[in-house]
Amino acid sequence: MEEIEIQGHIIRLGQLLKLAGIAESGADAKALLADGAVTVNGEVETRRGRQLTLGDTVAAEGETVTIR
Repeated sequence: MEEIEIQGHIIRLGQLLKLAGIAESGADAKALLADGAVTVNGEVETRRGRQLTLGDTVAAEGETVTIR
């Protein structure tokens, strides 16, 4: 599991997927979400604009990232 530090307390899911290297672009992130391939805290998430906060865990493409 990888930990990603963010500035502030909130980041959007699409931004996190790109920051973590799971998605190369916004279009890649959108495709992953549309396919139901992304989970947030263990639940499937399809909204690219979902706001994530410290402690949230995102899993996709065999990678798991926790926000710190």
